Amino acid sequence: MREAAERQEYRKAGNLFVVSAPSGAGKTTLCRLLCDRLEDIRHSVSYTTRPPREGEVNDVDYTFVDRDTFMGMVEKGEFIEWAEVHGNYYGTSGRRVEALKAEGIDVIMDIDTQGARQLMERGVKAAFVFIMPPSLGVLRARLEGRNTDAEDVIRRRLTRAREEISDYHRYEYVIINDSLERALDELRSIVLAVRCRRENIDDGWIDDNFLKEVE
Repeated sequence: MREAAERQEYRKAGNLFVVSAPSGAGKTTLCRLLCDRLEDIRHSVSYTTRPPREGEVNDVDYTFVDRDTFMGMVEKGEFIEWAEVHGNYYGTSGRRVEALKAEGIDVIMDIDTQGARQLMERGVKAAFVFIMPPSLGVLRARLEGRNTDAEDVIRRRLTRAREEISDYHRYEYVIINDSLERALDELRSIVLAVRCRRENIDDGWIDDNFLKEVE
């Protein structure tokens, strides 16, 4: 814990990482595993109007709200991005993200390409990562393996997947998730590399500790 506190002394505010992928490509699993295994990074909890799936916990997996509440938050400008996906609304609270970053904590968001494009167009500073399935056949098998969606829903998700994959060129980083552990290592490497960017070092800390004349 002491080492983490010392790191936060020379780091500026936390970084934002935006991860997108087609449904079933593994982005949520990768983000959560990363937060379990790497310190000083938190998974952003999105708001959604969709009902909870079995085992999901409010304010842990998502913050579940009704459509009226969600649209009220949209009108108040509380989301830094929001989108309708498969008939449900999803959004990210700007207040939640900024509060974590102010503490020196990195924030990782897993959102669809609509939301990521909003952030890009607004010039939000973030590292954008796209998670690619190894093939559409593998993606279909993963969706079927969930046993949560009907066949027509799976077909819609695969159609949407093609649309999302066509946006991959907008992202700085692309990870092929053909091996969960390898993909996790690559995502972790991206986070560590961004943390080491010169712009993320507090110039005042450098001045105070190394450049001031010794009295």
